Amino acid sequence: MKNCAFFARHGVLDEEETLGQRFYVDAVLTVEPATALEADSIESTVDYGVAFKVIERIVTGERRYLIESLALEVAKALADRFPQIRRSEITVRKPNAPVAGVLDHVEVTVAWPD
Repeated sequence: MKNCAFFARHGVLDEEETLGQRFYVDAVLTVEPATALEADSIESTVDYGVAFKVIERIVTGERRYLIESLALEVAKALADRFPQIRRSEITVRKPNAPVAGVLDHVEVTVAWPD
């Protein structure tokens, strides 16, 4: 899943909480190649609509100071929700990070389990 976009209020500075901004999330999921894949069975594998909702609930939920913490929580939640996931690698991008300089965005990637 690439470039899932959400409006949220994460960050260390009070202005980041007051104003909010967009956050972009990528989720690379490594799944168990069990019989569900061979049988082409959606009921037994990862439903990406449900996975998106899991990500949305966390990213638009409680404020986090660190996007690293946000990425780890998403990775753990996806692995808990879908036992077929062997590893979830979550990237969070923050386009309007309060950095005194010109840049496209800040980005962090966290994998679970590591």
